[in-house]
Amino acid sequence: MHSFVSCLMHCTFAVKGRRPLIKPELQERLWPYLGGIARETKLKALAVGGVADHVHVLVSIPSTLSIAKAIQLLKGNSSKWIHETFKNEWDFEWQEGYGEFSIGISGINDTIKYIQNQAEHHRKMTFREEIEMFLKKHGMQYVERDLE
Repeated sequence: MHSFVSCLMHCTFAVKGRRPLIKPELQERLWPYLGGIARETKLKALAVGGVADHVHVLVSIPSTLSIAKAIQLLKGNSSKWIHETFKNEWDFEWQEGYGEFSIGISGINDTIKYIQNQAEHHRKMTFREEIEMFLKKHGMQYVERDLE
């Protein structure tokens, strides 16, 4: 029998220091670029979006990649591309950590809408509040310093 895997993950990661470095002109090129990284590395990006200080990606991860490796590929390749393409962003870095939250098939449409509406969403909630919401929703333990 073949292996059949459905691993849908809502990933989020922030600019180091949560600095607002992902300006609109970078966003309109970075979101498709992250989708391209996914395609080239056998991931499937269903949605990519975010705001000036962080990114959200809904991705299907194949059985041949770990979650950590998938994030490493997205963050590492995009950071390298930003440095090569936007010379004035020489100090751009992603924060070390990330959030990775599983979703079921029935949650795909709501998650895509959530990612597409990040600008509106963050008029009411900070990234830190958003991460806390995800952690609570998924029943994950954390201490305040883990959110820095």
